[in-house]
Amino acid sequence: MRNHSDLQAMNERSLAQQSNVRRATFSPGETKELRPFSIWEICTFMFDVPADTLRKKLADDPTLPQGETEEDGRQRWFTLEEINELRRRVRFRGKTLLPKRPKGRAIRVAVSNFKGGVGKTVVAQHLANAAALDGYRVLCVDFDPQATLTHSMGIVEVKEWNTVWGIMCRDLCRESDRITETYDDPDDCPYPSSDELPQDVQEIGAQRFMDFIQPTCWPTIDIIPSCANAAFVEFASAQYRALHKAWSFFGCVSRYLDELPDDQYDIIIFDCPPAIGYQSLNAAFAADILYIPSGPGYWEYDSTTSFLGQLGDALADISEGFGPLAKDAGLTLPKEFMDVRVLMTRFEVTNPLHQAMSEAFQNVFGADVCRNPIEMTRAVEQSGRFQNSVYEQDYRQMTRETWKRARQSFDRAYGEFRDTLMKSWSENAERKEIDQ
Repeated sequence: MRNHSDLQAMNERSLAQQSNVRRATFSPGETKELRPFSIWEICTFMFDVPADTLRKKLADDPTLPQGETEEDGRQRWFTLEEINELRRRVRFRGKTLLPKRPKGRAIRVAVSNFKGGVGKTVVAQHLANAAALDGYRVLCVDFDPQATLTHSMGIVEVKEWNTVWGIMCRDLCRESDRITETYDDPDDCPYPSSDELPQDVQEIGAQRFMDFIQPTCWPTIDIIPSCANAAFVEFASAQYRALHKAWSFFGCVSRYLDELPDDQYDIIIFDCPPAIGYQSLNAAFAADILYIPSGPGYWEYDSTTSFLGQLGDALADISEGFGPLAKDAGLTLPKEFMDVRVLMTRFEVTNPLHQAMSEAFQNVFGADVCRNPIEMTRAVEQSGRFQNSVYEQDYRQMTRETWKRARQSFDRAYGEFRDTLMKSWSENAERKEIDQ
């Protein structure tokens, strides 16, 4: 017979193995470091200019970042900080290299689906990396207790109170006091104030706003991390709802992100767990755009169908049951997304079954299906094995064409993602101007 002790022992063995993998994959200090990028990469994939043109710019202005030159003198390599300085200071034919950034707050994107293994974290990670290489400032929010996105960003040691769970505790305390203050006589309030909540909730709720945001090895990507113990949030949130029935639990993360200055980040990406619960509902309610990855098989299609139905039903139940509470809390119901997109992953162009499933998805979901799927390549397989995205992999460690094919697949998907964001961003800015 086996019990929880066996599961804990298995967990300890796995954690030890993870530590060994990190030591072999990252630097000796077990700290993940972002590699430099060559002039060929910068000019081909980022700036879209001839390499000789950039070299001339660098020669003409020695104050520009010059990168590091290989011993043979054939290639120069630049850090992302240096690349971003070049974006700020260099123009080609009078055009800036800075990315377009409409006014208003950051656009929020939830990457979500029911089924595990469809590539939610891979999509979230690569979209974040691609956006950072495009010059955007990105905040990732890891809602998944598996914490794969957190680990992929090189973060290992995370306390559960610094995850979304901590954000929800903080929100419960703040909302408890707000609701109490709406009564002329606080003693008439039928709900507890923050000082009447359990002591552990008060302690976690007393955290500062920035306690939840951590830097990553990418200088323009921050993350609100997750950890295995964060799975407790589903049980704890049910207890909190029982403690305070007027708490609009689904708006915690949205309210938290509303505290961010509009110009602190450009894009916020949520990696959601493969379930519909308190965390995934918070992600959905906070998101402007819903991105749904799905593999090219029937069971993935079946799971995506179930996900759409159950998420839709859950949001409908919230709209019907929490209308007055949401209005009092400054939340708008029903929840509206600016766009919903279905992205096919692990796609093999030469596989007839995958082609047939792609057509089936398009027949059912029409224009909501992204035109550019994520192709399955050797480089994509290695990205999971070595905890590095395709963008983080050094093309010198494999065939350049293999790496290039994988990068171009993600670049095409990112380009479509960016177009979706720009459309929603502009609409959001216009709506804000009208409201003002």
